[in-house]
Amino acid sequence: MRVKQPSAILLLAFALAGCAALGGGPAPLDTYDLSTPDAPAATHRRNAQLLIAEPGALKAFDGENVVIRTGPGAIQFLKGAQWSDRLPLVVQAKLAQAFQGSGGFTGVGTPGEGLAIDYQLVAEIRTFQVRVDGARRAEVEIFVRILNDRNGVVRASRVFSAAAPLSGSGNDAYVRALDAAFGEAGAEIVSWTQSQV
Repeated sequence: MRVKQPSAILLLAFALAGCAALGGGPAPLDTYDLSTPDAPAATHRRNAQLLIAEPGALKAFDGENVVIRTGPGAIQFLKGAQWSDRLPLVVQAKLAQAFQGSGGFTGVGTPGEGLAIDYQLVAEIRTFQVRVDGARRAEVEIFVRILNDRNGVVRASRVFSAAAPLSGSGNDAYVRALDAAFGEAGAEIVSWTQSQV
């Protein structure tokens, strides 16, 4: 009897795995990432280190759901789709990569990477959605502050907004429009920050 029990358990495990593989479980979600904004190369390298803090966001934008604006005050989440991580973490990572690629600072990183920080880029995701109520377009709005980490003084602040038309239907089209809008806003954030520091 004791010899047969492990075999029975293994058979049950294989049977359950087979059911999931044959469609017995929920359908997998389409998982999306954002592209790194294509920021222009810096004209000169600043002898400063920049920390990209995790952006703040309202709950609707602080998760893995792709937000669809269906009307005034009404939102839904795109069915069958998700971001590769919480949206603020994805935005943080892509902005850090854009700053690193531009070459404008001696060091760019995120919390926990051991930088001797001169400035912090503190952002708030205010809008990151696709509108389907009238004008079909993706909209991204990010409020940014440059904080002097040595004295706590805000050096500059600005709202960055971008929109991209929605062409086509389906999850790929929705995310492609959001990616284009974020790419525009992200590139402007990098260029503006370099001009302020």
